Amino acid sequence: MLFSPVRLGAVTLRNRVVMAPLTRQRAGAGDAPTALNAAHYAQRASAGLIIAEASQVSPRGKGYANTPGCHSPAQVAGWRLVTDAVHAAGGLIMLQLWHAGRRSHPALLDGALPLCASAVRPALPVRLPGGPEQPPVPHAVTLDEIPGLVDDFRRAAINAKAAGFDGIELHGANGYLIEQFLTDKANRRTDAYGGPIENRMRFMLEVVAAVTAVWGADRVGIRFSPFGHANDGGDSNPADTYGAAIRALDPLGLAFLHLIEPRVSGATDGDPDAPSAAARFRPLWSGKLIVAGGFDRDRADAILAAGTADAVAFGRPYISNPDLVDRLRQRADFAPYDRATFYGGGGAGYTDYPVLAGHPMQEGRL
Repeated sequence: MLFSPVRLGAVTLRNRVVMAPLTRQRAGAGDAPTALNAAHYAQRASAGLIIAEASQVSPRGKGYANTPGCHSPAQVAGWRLVTDAVHAAGGLIMLQLWHAGRRSHPALLDGALPLCASAVRPALPVRLPGGPEQPPVPHAVTLDEIPGLVDDFRRAAINAKAAGFDGIELHGANGYLIEQFLTDKANRRTDAYGGPIENRMRFMLEVVAAVTAVWGADRVGIRFSPFGHANDGGDSNPADTYGAAIRALDPLGLAFLHLIEPRVSGATDGDPDAPSAAARFRPLWSGKLIVAGGFDRDRADAILAAGTADAVAFGRPYISNPDLVDRLRQRADFAPYDRATFYGGGGAGYTDYPVLAGHPMQEGRL
C-alpha cells in the first residue's frame, strides 16, 4: 500500500510516502529560502507529499537562527523558488506554519521576550549560534494580544498561497506555541484560554478557523505529538487533552491529522513497544491520518494495511536519501546521514547525498 495513491483533502498523493518537516537552518538573508533550498526540496519531489520545514509566521515567532519565515515579500519570493522547483519535478508541497512561542530567546527576537500562553519558563536551553542558552521567563500573551497572534497565522497562510504551496500544515507539536496553549504544562491561565481543555484548545481552534478561511479546510492539516516531551512540552493527561482536541477538529473537514509517535518524541526513551498514538486516536478521527516515528518499509506497510494510518511520514531518512521512495520500493539500504551537518551550513549534508543508480538525479534529469 505504501506506493498506492491516496487523497488527502483536495490533493491526491501518487504514493503514501510523506517527507516530514525538517528544520535545517539554511535560510538566507532575511530568513528567506534560496536556490539551495529549492534544489534540496526538488531532489525529494518523488515523495507523495513534501511538508516543508517549520516556518515562522512572524518575526516574534522565530525559534532558531536561519529558519525560514513566511511573513515578508522576500520570504514569499524565496518560497516560490522552492514550490516552482518541486512542481517542475512532479511533486506536491505544503508549508508547515509555526510559532515557536517560549522556545526562543531575545537574541533571536531583537531583544523582545518570547511569547507563551503563561509566564512559564521552559526547562531546556535554546540553541543559539554562539551555543545553548537558557531562555528567560516568557511574556504571557494578554487577551488583547491573542487576535493579533491568530492574524499572524492568517497572513502567513495567505503568503503561503501566494508562494505557490499546495496547502499548509499547522505546527501543533513539539512544545511550540499552539501546543503551549493546548497543554497544561505551559498553560496556567485562568481566563477563557486556560483551565479546562475546552478553553485551552480555544487558541488552536481560532487559528484553524483563520487559516481554513484562507485555504479551505481540505488544504489544511495539523500536526500533534500527543505523548511527546520535546522542547519541554507535554501534558499531565495527554489522552484526554488530545482526545478532546481531535474530537473538536474532526467535524471541520481538514485534509489530514499528522501524529508523531511517542517513541521518537521523548516520552518513552526510545521504547519500541511504546503505545501507538495513531492506534489510540484513530477511532476519534474520521479523516485521513499521517503517522511519523522511525518507520521502515515493513512497519509502514503494516500500519497502512491495518488501516491505522493512511500515509507515513519519514524524517531523518529523507535527510540523506533524496531518493527515499525508490529505496523503499527496492528495499535498498538507506544512506547514512551526517549528524554534524543537520543544522546550518551550505550544500554539504544537504544537497550532496548519493542516489541509487538509474535515479533521475544521477542521470542529470533532475
